[in-house]
Amino acid sequence: MNRVVHFEIHADQPERAAQFYSRVFGWKIQKWEGPVDYWLASTGEGQGIDGAIKWRAEPHLSTVNTIQVPSVEEFISRIEECGGKALTPRMTIPGIGYHSFCQDTEGTVFGIMEEDSTAR
Repeated sequence: MNRVVHFEIHADQPERAAQFYSRVFGWKIQKWEGPVDYWLASTGEGQGIDGAIKWRAEPHLSTVNTIQVPSVEEFISRIEECGGKALTPRMTIPGIGYHSFCQDTEGTVFGIMEEDSTAR
């Protein structure tokens, strides 16, 4: 089963948003040391998922869920066959895997992620 494994909260001021979610929900949020401005959000132990806060690149984005898949390329084909579309090509996230932003038939943006720790 392909499950939601990550979320992204898009914010005009990610640091302000990080303070908000940390204070309200007790999430542990720290800035990622990678090549882009990205704040990782740990939502706690047990069931549930972790996510991140990032700069709002598009005015219509607010929260994006990412679904784990075995192959980004295979699922881009499935998405397009079912009336959705890929908004980005497969992107490499070094040491993490591959990712693409997609859109469903209703215009909802979501991500798909293929884990691969050897991705470069």
